[in-house]
Amino acid sequence: MALKLGSWWRLVKLSRSLRFSSAPCLTFHTTASSMMGVTMEQFEQAKNKLSHLKKEPGNDVKLKIYALFKQATQGPCDTPKPSMLDFVNKAKWDSWKSLGSTTPEEARQQYCDLIGSLLAAEGGDSTPASPADSSYETLLVSREDNVTTITLNRPLKKNAITNQMYNEIIAALEEAAKDESAITVFTGAGDFYCSGNDLTNFTKIPEDGIQEMAKRGGELLRKYVKAYIDFPKPLVAVVNGPAVGISVTVLGLFDLVYATDRATFHTPFSQLGQTAEGCSSYTFPKIMGPAKANEMLLFNKKLTAAQACDLGLVTEVFPDSSFQAEVWSRLKGYGKLPPNCLLFSKRLIRSTETERLHAVNDAEVERLVERWTSDECFNAIMSFFQNKSKL
Repeated sequence: MALKLGSWWRLVKLSRSLRFSSAPCLTFHTTASSMMGVTMEQFEQAKNKLSHLKKEPGNDVKLKIYALFKQATQGPCDTPKPSMLDFVNKAKWDSWKSLGSTTPEEARQQYCDLIGSLLAAEGGDSTPASPADSSYETLLVSREDNVTTITLNRPLKKNAITNQMYNEIIAALEEAAKDESAITVFTGAGDFYCSGNDLTNFTKIPEDGIQEMAKRGGELLRKYVKAYIDFPKPLVAVVNGPAVGISVTVLGLFDLVYATDRATFHTPFSQLGQTAEGCSSYTFPKIMGPAKANEMLLFNKKLTAAQACDLGLVTEVFPDSSFQAEVWSRLKGYGKLPPNCLLFSKRLIRSTETERLHAVNDAEVERLVERWTSDECFNAIMSFFQNKSKL
């Protein structure tokens, strides 16, 4: 929700009062989770619930929500103090700063309690809804308002993708293709969208050798990208933070990509002795032109969210403070659209491309299998781990 305040003196008065009080008109609901601590799953669900409010909270509550979110995801405020004339950012900074040494865990708890209180005040559920499907270990999969949400759920590992996660994403997409939802959404738990492949995938050499490992990895990758190519419903990426590697390359197969302004997009394949995947060798030049695609795919250029939007990879960028509320408000609206109409329209749009995309996927996988068994790739990955250990 955008922070819109009236005259500057109201904002200054508000920012001062927040140093000594927090949402005085709200009663916080203490549940069992309050005693045990809030999980990242509950925190993500609370963020999603924020867009379900029927009425916008007052400015004091918006500032409190903003401050708790920043404290929960980034820790205590350590950014420079804005100018006194920058009234809005000064109020937000003061609110965040007022939390002092509150731990991220405590901030997550207060954030969830505050969202729960707001929902309860409107007569809604005071606790975030439980995910509809708990059969996944590396994902959160929920369905609400005709929207299926698949959340990458390894926040402590920046949602790096393991072989298990690849298989679970394929299964989740197959399930979402058959459910009654109108659209499917991808996002990440924590402060990252996804940090790409978990590179420990390449360090566990099985008894049958690296050749067979590469072959199996290639087939899994082929199946994974195929699941995106063939997915029949509108697919939306809600990029809540930095995105790396395959989480970036498959974005060319999504129908909409919404990003927070703190997101970045990085495909460091050459640094790791590898080549492009996710059909990006075809979709990226088509979306952004060959020269800009080459900067990313050949020369490891990292894009800001604004740059990615200018090049057409991202549909729209939102301020981080209002990202979840604004995006989920739209997604709820999309969920009300006639599902068959969306499905048939996407089929028409994608029909001329599907065969080409499958051919590109096959070619990319074939080249990557060769790369994974090369000395060049092995040395590049070992160099990465050695440099990482020195940090």
